Formats: sequence, C-alpha cells, structure tokens
Amino acid sequence: MAEEKEKLRIDKYLWAIRVFKTRSLATEACKAGRIKLNGTSVKPSQVVRVGDTYSVQKGTEKKIVRVTGLLEKRMDAKSVQGFYEDLTPAADPSHLHPVLVRDRGTGRPTKKDRRDIDEVRESWGEEEDE
Repeated sequence: MAEEKEKLRIDKYLWAIRVFKTRSLATEACKAGRIKLNGTSVKPSQVVRVGDTYSVQKGTEKKIVRVTGLLEKRMDAKSVQGFYEDLTPAADPSHLHPVLVRDRGTGRPTKKDRRDIDEVRESWGEEEDE
C-alpha cells in the first residue's frame, strides 16, 4: 500500500523540480522523445523511482538528473534542490569559439578583412586549409 502512494509521473516530477515551466511542456518533451531513461525515450506516464537517472534535452541544453526524492507539488527553487541531483557535466569552453559573422550583402572580404579573420583563427589554434 505504501508503494502506491509513492507513484509519480515523470512529466509531473520534471514540472515539480522546475526543469520545465509548465506540466504540458514536460508532457510534450516526453512525447517528442527528449526525455530518456537509460537511453530509452519515456512516456509522460512513466513512473519515477528514487535512484533513476534521466537525460533531458531542452533546445540546445542537455541536463542529466538523478532522482533523490519524490515531489508532487511545485515548490520554490531552493526547496526543490533536495529532490534531485544534477549530474550534467560542466561545459568545456575550450572547444567553443565565437562564430565569425559578416553582414549579408557586404560582398567578399577585403584583403584586410581576410588578414583579420586569419589572425583570429590563429589565436584559436585552428589550422587553415590552403
């Protein structure tokens, strides 16, 4: 009997721990296959258990969340932190470079522009194909 009271849907849990702003967004993410348990997509009605690890894809952001406690009602952000553990690895900024963007319609780069572009790429450590 105690186990039946501890049943909680994944969409409701992700909404309660503030991963998604609304429960319907959490449900849509599950239906779209952006919520995974052990690499397998889950349905919104998936039962959450303590110790489960879920990967959540929100746009370009990817979070890995381990369930440490069950929470049915949405609470403030500080109180919620005790109900999950964030296992998301820190982003490695060494492989991220700003994108060089030129305004549309400006034509080919001038010789000076090209030298500036080459200088920036060298500072990043990129090799250019010649």
